[in-house]
This record gives sequence, structure tokens and C-alpha cells, in this order.
Amino acid sequence: MKKLAAVLSTVILATGMTAFAQTAGQDIKNAGSDIKGAAKSTGKATAKTTKTAGKKIKKGATKTADAVDGKNK
Repeated sequence: MKKLAAVLSTVILATGMTAFAQTAGQDIKNAGSDIKGAAKSTGKATAKTTKTAGKKIKKGATKTADAVDGKNK
């Protein structure tokens, strides 16, 4: 009886550890995917901000040049 109980407890522990390992591995994969998505979003936001800033700088430079040349309206 003790031997049967020992075998059953070993099987239960081994099964539990395997399930935990699969869950941990999936969690790591999900975390990697989340980080990838966040990096892509950050890159897109940076590109949009850079483009907007470039347009604003160009507009300001043109306005300043026009003021210097006396073309100010």
C-alpha cells in the first residue's frame, strides 16, 4: 500500500510539474510577443512625431525667412 501511494504521488507531482513548465514557457512566449507589439507601436509613434516636427520646423523656417525678406503678410 505504501508503495502504491508513493508511485501515485510521484505521478501526480510529475504531471503537475510538466503542466507548470508548459504554462511558464507559454507565458514567456506571450511576453515576447507583447514586447514586440509595444516596440512596433513605439516606432510608429516616433516616426509620426518626427514627421510632424519636421513639418513644423520647415513652416517656422519659411515664416522666418519671409519675415527677413519683408514678405510678411
